[in-house]
Amino acid sequence: MGLITEYKCPGCGAPLSFDASSGQVTCEHCGNTYSVADIVSAQKQESTTEEFDWGNYKAGLSTEVLDNTVVYQCRSCGAILETDESTAATSCPYCDNNIVITDRVSAGLKPNAVVPFEIDKKELKEIVHNFYRGKKLLPKNYFNDSYIDRILGVYIPFWLYDCTVEGEVNFRGERVNRTETSRESIITTYDYLLQRNGEMSFTNVPVDASTKMNDDVMDSIEPYDFSKMVPFEGAYLAGFVADRFDSDPDQELPRVNRRVMNSALSGIESTVSEFSSLREHSNTLRLKNTRVKYVLLPAYIINCEYGGQKYQYAVNGQTGKIVGELPSSKALARGYFFKAFAIALAVFIALFQFLG
Repeated sequence: MGLITEYKCPGCGAPLSFDASSGQVTCEHCGNTYSVADIVSAQKQESTTEEFDWGNYKAGLSTEVLDNTVVYQCRSCGAILETDESTAATSCPYCDNNIVITDRVSAGLKPNAVVPFEIDKKELKEIVHNFYRGKKLLPKNYFNDSYIDRILGVYIPFWLYDCTVEGEVNFRGERVNRTETSRESIITTYDYLLQRNGEMSFTNVPVDASTKMNDDVMDSIEPYDFSKMVPFEGAYLAGFVADRFDSDPDQELPRVNRRVMNSALSGIESTVSEFSSLREHSNTLRLKNTRVKYVLLPAYIINCEYGGQKYQYAVNGQTGKIVGELPSSKALARGYFFKAFAIALAVFIALFQFLG
């Protein structure tokens, strides 16, 4: 599995955890705080794990794990997770089943970078409360505070693409001129062929690299502030877990293509104005100079079940944006219906008696 080491407090030797609110590594035993750089230096251990490289990836997956980490595998969904040894990781963030240490895991390449957590458990509770506050049909005790306390923050694997779009787009544009006389109204329509060509560069286009996560959910919790992205260090995993990528960056290129082409077309179309109508006539846009980085982005995954159906929610661990569909309690819905019906009936009877 590679070398496994706890991140321990230099002062008292107790396990450390990464504090999302301060961006420091803290010791709950003695209260000391340290920067990630200080803890990495205190470990006095050089990492021999190479960062992710697309070319090396194509040549073959590595079987080594990251230094200073312990690997878990979920018995139920098969998720491969990494954390430091001091994390009390007792359940899978994807399916809530128990996870166990495995002795052999593949695809353990070191990420190029990580966006650290900024939302802590206290803020997570408030975010969830605000999410369902005022939802009168939500089943009672659907979100439980003690359950939220047990939720693990997970670093989701993402591919970040840099690329360039170049080519030509032709539009058909119409301009309508109306002339009014005392005897008639003359409408003249002018048809134009509009040509635009050039190139547009894109950086840090995110695509989640975990097949276990719903792509629409991961797209919905964006954006992340990539200006706060830092080189990966294992100390950021203290108190959290990190999922492993299980998708091929080549196979994700169609998703990248759709995202950047839509943005490129919108940008090009914005350069064409003063037409009553505009439609795309031809398009030779293409991707080139594609490069990819392997990064970890923070999220909280919340799994709930109601009426035999499972519901999953994702919270952006940097911004606090939450997405997911809330269920409605049929019993509460019936209760509100009969209450409203009883009030309406009472008003009708009172009005009938008054008029009678």
